[in-house]
Amino acid sequence: MRDLVTSVFLRGITAPEAMAMDDGAAIPWGDKWLVVTTDAHVVSPVEFPGGDIGRLSVCGVVNDLAMMGATDVLALTSAVIVEEGFDLARLSRLSESARRASDEASAPILAGDTKVMRRGELDGIVLSTSGLAVAERVVRDAGMRVDDAIVVTGTIGDHGLAVLAARERLGLDGALVSDVAPLNGLVRTALAAVGDAIHAMKDPTRGGVVSALSEMATKAGVAVHLSAQAIPMSAPVRAASELLGIDPLWVANEGKALIVVERDAVEPLLRALRDHPLGRDAAAIGHVAAGEPGALLLDTGFGTRRLFERDGEPLPRIC
Repeated sequence: MRDLVTSVFLRGITAPEAMAMDDGAAIPWGDKWLVVTTDAHVVSPVEFPGGDIGRLSVCGVVNDLAMMGATDVLALTSAVIVEEGFDLARLSRLSESARRASDEASAPILAGDTKVMRRGELDGIVLSTSGLAVAERVVRDAGMRVDDAIVVTGTIGDHGLAVLAARERLGLDGALVSDVAPLNGLVRTALAAVGDAIHAMKDPTRGGVVSALSEMATKAGVAVHLSAQAIPMSAPVRAASELLGIDPLWVANEGKALIVVERDAVEPLLRALRDHPLGRDAAAIGHVAAGEPGALLLDTGFGTRRLFERDGEPLPRIC
């Protein structure tokens, strides 16, 4: 995806904000920063355990803003493209779910657009959301430094495996639940606890933890070492991943963040995160080291193996 964006959509563009390929663009705004981002959402099924495409469309944008340090959301806009014949009761549920998520994040939806496509021209519904938020300082995903620690705010793999189980009717109802949630409150707590000790953040959505850390480490010109034993997973995710042969490290999350922080600030950061409902399972999972830019090395307890970002998506249409 990054190769596609770079070779097609960024061709001829020289604006540094665009070339940074960050989670949003930061614009100077007095003594603060105005951060803007946009995201499109497709998921099958549109309703799944723990959430739906309406909630996902709000949380995805709020979380991209939060990863830039922009936790105070000024406004969201929402574009809805729906197929002719889409069930109106379901559409109303999705709209209400998006509204509840916006209330939860204190991120008002102030403008939008609706288009209806003829039957067969669209697979159900697509939601595209944009957001504006304010940051005291901008946190870049390229800010990793050697000896920094890597913290994840909770268990991984929940969203992608919950959607897959619902789509394929695997009979795991109730066991797997998506983690989709707005993270701006949690990130605000983290920034208040350790401030400038946080050097980088990213939410591990499509491609999971491996894709997010690969991109961050490549941009920063460093390597990453992870400990398999330290990475938190729920029992249902661990069981389902073993059953299906899918590694949760490559599975999308929609309510977790990767936070890169100075080593001395790890403990106060973890205390602050664990005091928040969305950060109870936060854990330090690795560290940044000098080495081949973008290299990810996993200590399995029996040896070390290298993790590679995949060209294709193992679980399509999940966010």
